[in-house]
Amino acid sequence: MKADISTAGVYTDFQGLARLRNATKEDSPETLRAVAKQFEALFMQMMLKNMRDASFGDGIFDNDETKFYQEMFDKQISISMSERQGLGIAEMIVRQLSRHKSDAPADTLKPLDRSRSVNSELNIKSPVDFVNSLRPIAEDVSKGIGIEPDVLLAQAALETGWGRAIIKHPDGSSSHNLFGIKADTRWQGERVVSSTIEYENGIAVKRNEAFRSYSGVEESFRDYVDFLKANRRYDYALSQAGNSDVFVSALQEAGYATDPEYALKIKGILDQPVFSMNDDSVKES
Repeated sequence: MKADISTAGVYTDFQGLARLRNATKEDSPETLRAVAKQFEALFMQMMLKNMRDASFGDGIFDNDETKFYQEMFDKQISISMSERQGLGIAEMIVRQLSRHKSDAPADTLKPLDRSRSVNSELNIKSPVDFVNSLRPIAEDVSKGIGIEPDVLLAQAALETGWGRAIIKHPDGSSSHNLFGIKADTRWQGERVVSSTIEYENGIAVKRNEAFRSYSGVEESFRDYVDFLKANRRYDYALSQAGNSDVFVSALQEAGYATDPEYALKIKGILDQPVFSMNDDSVKES
């Protein structure tokens, strides 16, 4: 039976992801392109939601009714943008899922290349670039705590805005700090001061803090694992590494971040299409 993908709005929530992925198995190029646009619309909706979640809100308009209409508006905007020019994500999905993989250009998700330098400056322009660049390191490092590599990537994506908001030194060089680890008295390495948002009794407060600085992103990944292992308060989280949902929830409960929705945001990022694309790529390679 041909998948029904005629109504765009049906697939702007996560419950439709399974049906979208099943639809890509059809041979029809029209079906594949339509499904790709739905993925792109879903991705843009998540971007809008995360931007709203990151804002301080407005006391006058911050109520359930307004949030309901904002969500409806975000869905409509996402669908409209995807149906027009979009962000180019739909085209990448079409190339990635095409049966003629030999014709796929170099900017789609690529096989793992472990020979690449992991300490060079990242050149990230999209979530796809972020996953391509960091997945080999995440896979190596994740073995040290038994967590899925995607969980590390999702947390790093949240902390750095998909790699485009990594803390920098005054001279513009990168700190390579992917996990927002602060530089307290135990840290003997290089550090950098940056503004950050902390939540005190549920209220967002902006302040300047010292953060750890690394020679490269691989050092950041490995220090993150060492940081969790060295702090007893994360023992329960590490014991639940095999269950991603419990692991990220336990991280938040142990005080890794003050954001009351920290775990929820990581789980939301894990549900984004870029991780589904990568899973399919790995399985088919």
